[in-house]
Amino acid sequence: MSGMLEHLGRAAARHKWWFVIAWLVAAVAVGVLAKGLDGQETDNFRIPGAQSQQALDLLIHDFPSASGQSASVVFQSDAGITSPKVQPAIAESVANLEKLPHVVSVTDPYGPLGPAIISKNGRITLVTVQFDVVAQQLPKDIYDQITTATAPAADAGVRLAYGGAVIDYSHQPPQGNADLIGLLAAVVVLLFAFGSVVAMGLPITTALFGLAIGFSVIKIVAAFTDIGTLAPTLAQMIGLGVGIDYSLFIVSRYRENRALGMDIESAIGRSVATAGSAVLFAGTTVVIAICGLAVAGIPYVARLGYMSGLMVLVMMTAALTLLPAALAIVGDKIDKFKVPSLMHHADRAKAAGHPDPVSPRSTVWEKWAHLVASHAWPFAVLAVAILLALAWPVISMRLGESDDGNLPSSSTQRQAFDMIAVGFGQGANGPLLVVVSLPQPNDGAPADAVAAAVKKTPGVAEVAPPQISPNGKVAQIAVIPTSAPDSEATANLVGTLRNTVLPQAIGDSGAKAYVGGLTATFIDIGDRISGRLLYFILAVVLLSFLLLMLVFHSILVPLTAAVMNLLSVGAAYGVTVAVFQWGWMKGLVGLQSTVPITAFVPMMMFAVLFGLSMDYQVFLLTRVREEYDKTGDTRLGVVRGLARTARVITSAALIMIFVFGAFVLNPTPEVKMFGLGLAVAVLVDATIVRMMLVPATMEILGDANWWFPKWLSFLPRLDLEGPSEETETASDDEPRPAVPVGV
Repeated sequence: MSGMLEHLGRAAARHKWWFVIAWLVAAVAVGVLAKGLDGQETDNFRIPGAQSQQALDLLIHDFPSASGQSASVVFQSDAGITSPKVQPAIAESVANLEKLPHVVSVTDPYGPLGPAIISKNGRITLVTVQFDVVAQQLPKDIYDQITTATAPAADAGVRLAYGGAVIDYSHQPPQGNADLIGLLAAVVVLLFAFGSVVAMGLPITTALFGLAIGFSVIKIVAAFTDIGTLAPTLAQMIGLGVGIDYSLFIVSRYRENRALGMDIESAIGRSVATAGSAVLFAGTTVVIAICGLAVAGIPYVARLGYMSGLMVLVMMTAALTLLPAALAIVGDKIDKFKVPSLMHHADRAKAAGHPDPVSPRSTVWEKWAHLVASHAWPFAVLAVAILLALAWPVISMRLGESDDGNLPSSSTQRQAFDMIAVGFGQGANGPLLVVVSLPQPNDGAPADAVAAAVKKTPGVAEVAPPQISPNGKVAQIAVIPTSAPDSEATANLVGTLRNTVLPQAIGDSGAKAYVGGLTATFIDIGDRISGRLLYFILAVVLLSFLLLMLVFHSILVPLTAAVMNLLSVGAAYGVTVAVFQWGWMKGLVGLQSTVPITAFVPMMMFAVLFGLSMDYQVFLLTRVREEYDKTGDTRLGVVRGLARTARVITSAALIMIFVFGAFVLNPTPEVKMFGLGLAVAVLVDATIVRMMLVPATMEILGDANWWFPKWLSFLPRLDLEGPSEETETASDDEPRPAVPVGV
């Protein structure tokens, strides 16, 4: 593999302008195609086999006018909804809403349902605008049309707020500048790492170029299939982090190769062969793991993973082809525009006349490595204790979905949520929909029985009269819980209705009843993922074990790596639960109230962290194994390996921590969770695990680390480094340059 990559790197160096032109043409082509197709992301939470999906399928087939999505318009007036000054304006607004495209019904506070949709104090009314299609099939300016339609009420001094699925899709709150903040932080870290503006600019430019192409491809895919609205944000977060880091290590290796006296083409070829091999290995494992989200059995979740994996694939390809061409163009000007106070240690070494630009001798990292190796058991116990303490909250993790009550208070969805809760109770923000398949057309007796039974169920605040479809085959019943949509009580109510209340109410009538609606859909997503999360984790761990076994031809190295990965991910899960579910320091991440852990976050987080952990593991252990093979001394191998990789691991980790952590500023709770979880996981993995637990464990196990049964000797060994020129020329007792091979 390293030979093929070296050939690729040399080809990029020799034909640099052709490679750059090819990327520019590809970028323009996909950009034009994406703009022409105008693909739009859409949140289609289809869950094959779930009750909520069966309910929706019934509506689509037999009650299509009720299968679309709705918008909520909340009117509030201190003078009272029925005040002579207010009523005409609201009535005119309702009449205007009825004229909007695809509207099939609008609840009228002055009609027969008036008493049910006006609050007890008479100051708030909730008007529901029902469409016959989903939000994605409505005009793009539907939010503006709704606000224009309700202008008479606003002009009369009535306070308005808008919510519901249609508003959530057509009027998303500002996403903030998380990407820009993360990018600026990466610039600072790279300046410290390289001490050169040009060297810093190469990883940043490569990552931005990859982002532009990745976004265009996602838009193209969205034109042909449903891609969730979170997909671009998650892909951007992951792509920016890995894209900068992948380029960072290839640039680092190139500068080291040039410092050793290689010509430009050879330096680029060896950089792609060595650092590029690990980039290819790590990037491929991330893509495979993320695509493994398909085991959730939920297309929405799987496609979020596919789009993130696609972005990683673009970043990996850019690092292996576009970046080498850029390096050939820049050549020795890579150290141009140096920042004196941040001069890279390689420059200082050359200025001092030392040929080894990254010698670990007498560095703080070597002292730390000796300290860990000399006190292996205390460090191992301390590291495990810290990780278990951080992971402890995970035992109370509850999967669910956040609601509009967790959006910024400045957003109209949050204002609508709060007004509805004040006027009608928390449950009015997440109504359930019971759909009854009638045994005989227009035989409403089973639906009436279901409505009566549901009304008597603890936890139910209101039950609307059954509505029968035009063909008489289906009835729908709106149910308002007493609890908030994201509460455990609402999830328990859904379970009670499905398992006890509905079967008893239907009896032997021949009818079938299902609990659906958006709230029930999110509950089903949580149940589906929680039932499959363990299998997914076990599959990913097994894959990591097999891959590392092939890389190092060892049993204990991949086994301990699997355990450590579980500990680091568990710590990230625990911190996420403590902040978002328990509410510890929730104000620091801009959270308004506690929320359950969004169902797909743990699964997707594990997939991403698996790839990143593999990268760190290969990076560190490749150097440890190399030193062990030279000396036959495990402690010396651990000390040298850690000393020579710590600086690069730290730089790479800082970039990812800042990039991921910046997304905590995003107003969407799901993105906040993902950003915090990944940032914590990288921090833990790069410090406690790689700097303490891995070297301590390897010191304790000694030569047993490299034990490999003879009966497995037929297995091939994945060589991620290949023979290096410096390996052949450096003496055993002379420190050699660090070999950064991955994140």
